[in-house]
Amino acid sequence: MDEDELEALERELPGLSALARFARTLDRIPWFANLGEPLTPGARAAASAYLDGLGFPEADVAILVDWEDAADAAESRDWHSPAWEAEELLRADLTAAALETMSEDALRIGMTLIAEKVSAAAREAMEQAAFIWDVEDEASRTLAVGAAVQAAHGAALVIVAAADPEIDVEDHAFAAKFRLFEFGRWPVGVVGSSFNLF
Repeated sequence: MDEDELEALERELPGLSALARFARTLDRIPWFANLGEPLTPGARAAASAYLDGLGFPEADVAILVDWEDAADAAESRDWHSPAWEAEELLRADLTAAALETMSEDALRIGMTLIAEKVSAAAREAMEQAAFIWDVEDEASRTLAVGAAVQAAHGAALVIVAAADPEIDVEDHAFAAKFRLFEFGRWPVGVVGSSFNLF
């Protein structure tokens, strides 16, 4: 390994270490443990921070109280809505910032680790939630686990991109969305002026 390669590796180590630390926390999150419950003050604050960061501060939080409503809201979501497009822009900005601190290969390795860890933990928790809610529909369970994976991916991008002083790690929309999962919720999505939260 020459000196340039060693320097490049040293630049990537902090980001990879941060992702590894984050990955170790993913099996301790109470995935889907508080679905349909009233919002705690912390969860309400996270929902507001998510909406503010996404650019939809006027949206109302709509608590979905049963699995059928959540599945219907997830399945009928417009994937090209203004909220979806806002998330995609945030994701692109964070990815560009992350690639300033690490190579594409290193970022891919870190994100693969995150995806593996979160999918295993979220899938196991979803099995328990499905038993409690008597949910047999595999597609809606897969949607919920996929949402957890996507939220962890966004939070991981925030962690890596945090080297950029313009990125506010605590108040970033993706950090707030991930906190909702940490509160045991499933943020289904923004539709019109409502943020559907199970």
